[in-house]
Amino acid sequence: MPTTERLESFIAAVEGGAHAKAIEDYYTEDATMRENQAEPRRGRSTLVAQETAVLERTESVVSTCVRPVLVNGDHVAIHWIFEFRFKGGGRMRMEEIAWQRWEGDRIAEEQFFYDPAQRKPG
Repeated sequence: MPTTERLESFIAAVEGGAHAKAIEDYYTEDATMRENQAEPRRGRSTLVAQETAVLERTESVVSTCVRPVLVNGDHVAIHWIFEFRFKGGGRMRMEEIAWQRWEGDRIAEEQFFYDPAQRKPG
């Protein structure tokens, strides 16, 4: 179960734009991450590589945690809003719920729930 301090530190890292670093610092080595019902990506190094690839296509990302954050033992639900500005001028706003299972002070499993129609850059 994450402490309040650890969870707030994770949220601050994401809101501060350190997306790939947050994965390195807050996820277990064998963590999984999945989009809606897609097959999960496995392993922290894979998750960092995927996040880095997404970030390389962006000019900026503004990440906002919409409170409250819900915590029940090892399970955490975070409502995020991400505003992407892509290289070349496109923009995209993603609103999602991240459902996480923590092992101690690290995230072991994460699943994102969102409307896929949001993924079309404008």
